[in-house]
Amino acid sequence: MKIFETISLTTILQMLLAGVLIYLYLLLVTRLAGKRTFAKMTSLDFAITIAMGSILADAVNKPESNFIPALVSVAILAILQIVFAKLLSSSKKAEKVVTNTPILLMDGEHILEANMQKALVSKSDLMGKLREANVLNLKQVKAVVFETTGDISVLHTNENTPLDTIIMEGVQK
Repeated sequence: MKIFETISLTTILQMLLAGVLIYLYLLLVTRLAGKRTFAKMTSLDFAITIAMGSILADAVNKPESNFIPALVSVAILAILQIVFAKLLSSSKKAEKVVTNTPILLMDGEHILEANMQKALVSKSDLMGKLREANVLNLKQVKAVVFETTGDISVLHTNENTPLDTIIMEGVQK
């Protein structure tokens, strides 16, 4: 079977060298492109991170044919990430087109079923997030938001403090 064929020492050394060089290159790219490229951000950021990982893994596994194309491909993706990050941070219109809108899942103690379905969040997932946030009573909840990253934010307090409107700016109700 081909899957059990041995590989030459030369190939192993090429893979080792490629792995070290890819590692150093990845350090450089993350420093230049910023934390956003590999942070938990939007679904687009996640997809780009997966694509970069796939490209780099291929370069380590097949350094003789994929090393330079992998470096160029990752550089292109990193540059596009920088361009889009700058565009999104400077244009509200571009941000609305490219990114998801946060969705309100709970308004106070009221669960918004239609928004839960829209966000594909189950009631058990919601209750789990409330438990993680140490919510003991639904009356403590001010708002629960399904963020653009896929995270669920729970805003709660025991006090009668109102939410500042700026915190909920851009959240779809």
